[in-house]
Amino acid sequence: MSTDEGTRAEPAATRRPDVGGEVRRWRQTRGLTLAQVGDQSHLNVGYLSQIENGKAVPSLDALVAIAAALEVPIAWLFLDSAPKPRVVRAVDRPRVAGIDGGAMEEVDGGTARDVRIIEAVAPPGCSTGVHAHTGDEHHVVIAGRWRMTQGDQVFEVGPGDYVAWDPTIPHDVESLGPETGRILVIYPRHARRGGEAAGRAQGG
Repeated sequence: MSTDEGTRAEPAATRRPDVGGEVRRWRQTRGLTLAQVGDQSHLNVGYLSQIENGKAVPSLDALVAIAAALEVPIAWLFLDSAPKPRVVRAVDRPRVAGIDGGAMEEVDGGTARDVRIIEAVAPPGCSTGVHAHTGDEHHVVIAGRWRMTQGDQVFEVGPGDYVAWDPTIPHDVESLGPETGRILVIYPRHARRGGEAAGRAQGG
């Protein structure tokens, strides 16, 4: 959007972090009184009270002194402005294309910026098919036994086992049973797939 010459657009409104609330929270967590924090920080008790109640905006020097008195990193006093945790309920996991005869769900719900976490559930005999893609790939077996094939390397893994490999080498993951297999697959969110299973396998 353009503005008239000689004028400036108004900055977008932002919410000031509740530093005072965080100071109070950490002071109480540490079991300290305002007087004790004042003694350690060399700041006036009345000033500290105003900070905690949002009636005074502390300087950087004051925040450094308060953080030292509370024995916390100064960044902890800005936790109120930190991004909130992302929660994806099990019932809300998106289904993704995957192993024929099995089910695959995106555990992170597409919210993770850097990785993609897939849970594959497959009855015995189901496999991803041979495929390859970019980005490191990690596996954690939750249930069942699985045959992992990468190039000429073939081995079996069971519950609790962890496998990491270079997925640019053609590979295949097969559920052996006897019970239904469950495995977590973690790889970079923007990794690209290739090979003959590219159109149907989103993990493995």
